Amino acid sequence: MTLGMRHHGDLDAVPGLIDLAVNVRPGTPPTWLRERLADVDLARYPDQRDALAAVAARHERDSREVLLTAGAAEAFVLLTRTLTPRRAVVVHPQFTEPELALTAAGHPVRRLVLAPPFAFDPARVPDDADLVIIGNPTNPTSVLHSASAIRSLCRPGRIVVVDEAFADCVPGERESLAGEAGVVVVRSLTKTWGLAGLRVGYVLAPAPLVERLRAAQPHWPVSSPALAACVACSTAEAQADAQAWASALAGRRAHLTQLLRTVPGVSVGPGSASFLLVRADRPGLWTPLRAKGFAVRRGDTFPGLDTHWFRIAVRDEPTSTAFVEALHELA
Repeated sequence: MTLGMRHHGDLDAVPGLIDLAVNVRPGTPPTWLRERLADVDLARYPDQRDALAAVAARHERDSREVLLTAGAAEAFVLLTRTLTPRRAVVVHPQFTEPELALTAAGHPVRRLVLAPPFAFDPARVPDDADLVIIGNPTNPTSVLHSASAIRSLCRPGRIVVVDEAFADCVPGERESLAGEAGVVVVRSLTKTWGLAGLRVGYVLAPAPLVERLRAAQPHWPVSSPALAACVACSTAEAQADAQAWASALAGRRAHLTQLLRTVPGVSVGPGSASFLLVRADRPGLWTPLRAKGFAVRRGDTFPGLDTHWFRIAVRDEPTSTAFVEALHELA
């Protein structure tokens, strides 16, 4: 199971195929961001001060409540190496790195597996859970949980971690808890800005926890280009760009959803992220889809899903139309 959970969408994106497996925003990084990164002085050691201030201002937080990381994956490793949970609960299906990090750190994990349509009921979380990890909107389900439901998990002696890597896919970042001090929020610049190779993300958390996490990092844990990206992507102009994309994405996602619902033997639920989770009566459909020229993200490596499930990135309408035509021929 561990090897399967190490599978990520980039392994499904076979060169030469139309990539619907990786959910990074197409056409990124934008030119203005590329130019900003190209101007970075690589001869100097990284200085986090401007980046910390920029991220803190973007979320209306104190800079002491911000930890910059080499992507969201490092954030989960730091959390699991620093915390000592007695009963950690991971809400699945979701991004597998948090559970892998917990297991690698020697912490037992209890899975709370949601059934379709993957609605979250806080009452299902055990009372004695002292660490709860949930995605919002969740990868791979694309489901957006209510902030109130997640907020209700908070209680003395419990840490609630919310993976908001796709929160900026939602117009207005509805249901985000990034501005609240009662939870730990993990964010990433990967998806919206096309920076998967740069490895840049951050944690928003109470200052004492941030200090503990920072103590677990080496010197200069985040590169100068990644720090420059934090500053550039936190500006009002960048946020307006991201919101315009999120609004356009909603229309493209609705178009794709409507098309998918015309395919016999295929079902798709509502989504709020840059991808949709699809179930097909025919198992392992990702293999014949490759022969049709499309790469999708197989679903059976996510706890709670099997070979009938796959995830597809939302692209432009012509690409979605061509994909669904291929799906009609196979399903």
